[in-house]
Amino acid sequence: MKRFVSYAQNGEDVLLWRALGDVPNGYYIDVGANDPVEHSVTKAFYDAGWSGISIEPLPSYHQAFQEQRPRDINLAIAAGASEGELTLYDVPAVRGWASPEESVAELHRNEGHEVAAITVPVRTLAAVCAEYVKGEIHFLKIDVEGFEGEVLRGMDFARWRPWVLVIEATLPNSRATNHASWEHLVTGQRYRYAWFDGLNRYYVAEEHAGLLARLDIQPNVFDDFIPHHLADAWRQIDALREQAAQGWEQAARMERSARAIQEQYEQAARQADTLAQQGEQLRLQNQTLEAQLHESAAWGKEMEQRVIAMLNSTSWRITAPLRFIMRRGPDSMAGIARRKAKGAARRALRWLTSRESLRRTVLPLVMRSPRLQAWVARTLAAAKQATADGAAAHGNVPVSLRELPQSARDALEQLRRAYDTHRAHRE
Repeated sequence: MKRFVSYAQNGEDVLLWRALGDVPNGYYIDVGANDPVEHSVTKAFYDAGWSGISIEPLPSYHQAFQEQRPRDINLAIAAGASEGELTLYDVPAVRGWASPEESVAELHRNEGHEVAAITVPVRTLAAVCAEYVKGEIHFLKIDVEGFEGEVLRGMDFARWRPWVLVIEATLPNSRATNHASWEHLVTGQRYRYAWFDGLNRYYVAEEHAGLLARLDIQPNVFDDFIPHHLADAWRQIDALREQAAQGWEQAARMERSARAIQEQYEQAARQADTLAQQGEQLRLQNQTLEAQLHESAAWGKEMEQRVIAMLNSTSWRITAPLRFIMRRGPDSMAGIARRKAKGAARRALRWLTSRESLRRTVLPLVMRSPRLQAWVARTLAAAKQATADGAAAHGNVPVSLRELPQSARDALEQLRRAYDTHRAHRE
């Protein structure tokens, strides 16, 4: 069960809730309502779904009721024995001391308080009930600083029967009771005295006498209530705890984010170090390759100069006939002799095959001998191969280099390409 939060200054709402808390959406009349929250007897009931009539003549308090109690009938009037106007003496420095009694105002002045007089309209409770009340009145609370008798005289208890009455019964700011001047106006209307809490006297309508037993003891621990100031303090503490928890959670998130950022930074630093190392390796490799390229280009240039010097030397020209005789390949003497022999064979074959009479004489003889037939076939095939145009032996090789071996010419060509590459790189 939810703990009851008390707003009243002397626990009046705790006693009333003990007696009437099982009534759903009840109805109240609060005469001298003063403030919608502070020292309010009806605030807890309003929060529980009740509604009613709040009578407060001071304009400043009435505006607060209009804003905070939209379900209530909020009247900026005074309740009295008859319709009209009266002068209300307010003590601005003290909440709840406004009174229509000149004697009370004089008492406050004697104590050094400033008193302000204002004129307010007056209506009887009977007239107010006739205009606004549609059903049961579950409690009537009266706190008008010594004017309680006049309020009671303006109420028709025969027609409207509040279940419980709560009436302030002491002189303003005093323990001295004043109920003797007005109590007969209550008990004479079939209301029974139930309890005095040191400030207020409680009465129960005879038709609801069963409530007397609920009002025969002061508020206590078994009522499970808490003052609203303490409840507000606990709510503030809970709110601060929640804010602190949220703050800690946010701090934890920020710490996790900071760690993630630190890890990303460290990872980026490691990647940067790796890239720097790779860049340094590439730079060293480039330097090595560039050095090797310079060395190869220099060596190739030197070899080319040596070859050119060798080709232009006297000894090279003197030994040309000997190299011509000793050289191998298609341009050697043996190769030339073979080419000339093949040419003679081709011409002989063409001459023999062009003689019709010779073909008629020789071919029958050849066809009679398988061995001779095979030899002629091999000879014709070799002659045909010999008569075919061979691939150019030298291609585009300069005349000055044709006497070099093919391996030497290949090496020289590679050196020239390396030299050209180096020169293009430098340009």
